[in-house]
Amino acid sequence: MDKNFYITTPIYYPSAKPHMGHAYSSIVADVFARFKNIDGYQVYFLTGTDEHGLKIQRAAENKGVETSKFCDEISKTFKDLSKTLNLSNTDFIRTTENRHKKSVQHLWNELTKNDQIYLSKYSGWYSVSDEAFYNEDEIEEVDNKKIAISSKSPVEWVDEESYFFRLSKWEKPLLDFYEKNPEFISPQSRKNEVISFVKNGLKDLSVSRKSFSWGIKVPNNEDHVIYVWLDALANYISALNYPDFKNDLFKKFWPANLHLIGKDILRFHAIYWPAFLLAAKIDLPKKVYGHGWILSNDEKMSKSKGNILDPLEIISKYGLDPLRYYLIKEVSFGNDGNISQERLEDCINSDLANNYGNLCQRVTAFAIKNCESKIPKEIKFTKDDLSILEKYKNNLDNIRIKIDNQDLNYYIDFIISSLFDANKYFNDQEPWKKKNDQIRLNTIVYTTLEIVRKISFLLYPIIPNSTLKALKIFDLKEKDINLSSIGNNNFLINGNSINKIDILFNKIEKNND
Repeated sequence: MDKNFYITTPIYYPSAKPHMGHAYSSIVADVFARFKNIDGYQVYFLTGTDEHGLKIQRAAENKGVETSKFCDEISKTFKDLSKTLNLSNTDFIRTTENRHKKSVQHLWNELTKNDQIYLSKYSGWYSVSDEAFYNEDEIEEVDNKKIAISSKSPVEWVDEESYFFRLSKWEKPLLDFYEKNPEFISPQSRKNEVISFVKNGLKDLSVSRKSFSWGIKVPNNEDHVIYVWLDALANYISALNYPDFKNDLFKKFWPANLHLIGKDILRFHAIYWPAFLLAAKIDLPKKVYGHGWILSNDEKMSKSKGNILDPLEIISKYGLDPLRYYLIKEVSFGNDGNISQERLEDCINSDLANNYGNLCQRVTAFAIKNCESKIPKEIKFTKDDLSILEKYKNNLDNIRIKIDNQDLNYYIDFIISSLFDANKYFNDQEPWKKKNDQIRLNTIVYTTLEIVRKISFLLYPIIPNSTLKALKIFDLKEKDINLSSIGNNNFLINGNSINKIDILFNKIEKNND
């Protein structure tokens, strides 16, 4: 069985500071990466910044700084965000790096060699904001201004010499590929959108610009820079040392298992990217997943609407793990998700403080007081004990399948229901009434401690810092977390010491005025 796993986020466009959408994509990718890691996979997790194009050049000009310096500063904020979000990423790529430039120019030469690129003239609508070309039927006029219907971004007429990629040639091969690889695009609604777009006909794609200079130069014609999306998409292979197909990184990790992106850039990843790869005779990634947007009061967050929730401010006030947990729970993965500060506070109180945190504290305090601060030695499982313990073993394979299908909703629901069952079990078994039956008391405590361990292992990909604090109860470290072990009902060693832990989550005091 192939135990390598390659996952990528979109590489972020650093024209402004990071927002909640960036945080969401990164956190979700990190959850998948950590899950695969504790399931014994060698994981390569890539994120980074896309730093070329007219939008970047203009943003730098507006700031009155050199474009390269502007990119350095903004890219650093995204790299810092990766650390702040506690991402487990293997690599952070910048499209201004020399390794990337070499890969992109090689890809261009391969496409040229295969007669996939030709020189002509481009006339049409271009959005600087989206770094995208639009057909006439994708444009509308609002307040005497031309905008793209899908993004509402302004477009401008471009009329210049350009190199073109023969995208039209790949219409049927793409449709054939989608049919033979039904899992390539997820969720299903996004797949339908892509297929419909391709069936409506593909036109050759302008893949160079002459009107600005900030980008990777076209080989043998430095009057042109390579279209930012051809440049940016290549990051997924440039990070693996493309075109060196024989190096360990490329051999181990390509094709990518999962490109995780926002739905607004699906076209580029599900149409342009596979077409480029087919044309260059490179294997295609296994899956592209276009998740929804993060909304505030049913609207996409934007500066103009003043409804942006800054992830750094949220983390500063509530902590990182509460934000990570809340985003995974609150946003139905694949759909748009409405978030609010009020619901975040409710989630912290109900799920984290009252449910998980309280369970850890209760059983630990009880064990310290009634089991000599040790994991009980003399135990005898009953049907009730085994029933709640076996739930994890019986669902382990299904959990793996659900994660491979990016079903985060099932995963978090399983954890929440498990926490509910654990608290109910401890309450119903009433160990405080069993002090005259030490074996039964011991068994209830051991069973509940095992459940705390199992749930903590499952929660680790979502809230790693908090679960590592909880696992200090058992002196377990990050290296000890193994997904398969949740099927083991006797993982905890009888007689080992139990440690008291600090409160994991502080309740948020609500103002009821």
